[in-house]
Amino acid sequence: MNPDRENNLARILHSKATEITAGWLELQAKNGRRVSAAETQDRTRTSREFFNFLSSAVQHGSYDPNDAEWQATRDLLTDFSGSRAKAGYSPSETALFIFSLKEPVFAALQAELGKDPVALAAAMMQASQLLDKLGLFTVEAFQRTREDVISRQQQEMLELSTPVVRLWDNILALPLIGTLDSSRTQVVMQNLLEAIVATRSDFAIIDITGVPVVDTLVAQHLLKTVAAARLMGADCLISGIRPQIAQTIIHLGVDLGEVTTKATLADAFSLALKRGGYKIVKPGVTEEKRSGGGER
Repeated sequence: MNPDRENNLARILHSKATEITAGWLELQAKNGRRVSAAETQDRTRTSREFFNFLSSAVQHGSYDPNDAEWQATRDLLTDFSGSRAKAGYSPSETALFIFSLKEPVFAALQAELGKDPVALAAAMMQASQLLDKLGLFTVEAFQRTREDVISRQQQEMLELSTPVVRLWDNILALPLIGTLDSSRTQVVMQNLLEAIVATRSDFAIIDITGVPVVDTLVAQHLLKTVAAARLMGADCLISGIRPQIAQTIIHLGVDLGEVTTKATLADAFSLALKRGGYKIVKPGVTEEKRSGGGER
């Protein structure tokens, strides 16, 4: 290819920077969502900064966004995509930032090279391939950020869905709701063990009333949690054993013989109190009546 034709894109991006940037910003405002004045200023600043990076890189003869000349551009697009992902933009809205630049660039190339079809075709091909690569990089950066956000939200939801409740001075309760899988088991175990250490509790009750299905895997997860609590010096009880769950556990052949189980959380709490040396007394009942005595 003629070297002059190779430099056409770089030359036109530099000489027509003002017109191209103005047309690009107009298209972004026309096709994008309505934003505040502050967001408009930020978009204008980012667009101009990006275009300067783009023009500078091609001035150095680089048309591969993976080259060192594009490091500043990659950093800008990564930050831009991340902010868009956190702000709730869609991938197509984010990609529009790059792809909407094609129209004003093509218009500038047409105006400058319209009389030389070969040079025009070569420059338009260069511009299209370059912007496609940058658009793909932007979408990938957006997707990575969104996946990180989703992963962090899932982790936060797991932590919120496994609260450790202090029922008494040395008695904790961990009510479980929903499916208990391997990742959630780790959160359950960590939260419970940290609470045992922080409160110096002697008893921990795992209530599975809200767990819809108990299979072999769930049972194994429960046993691991019980074993971990015991290693921390806490007596662990399991409550919420419904008839169908009991039948399922027996059918699966899961051995819970060393684990104290109760039908309800109240039963488990009562047992924990007794093991801790506490007595449950109804108000107004004297010691004599509790012991079976009374007036003759």
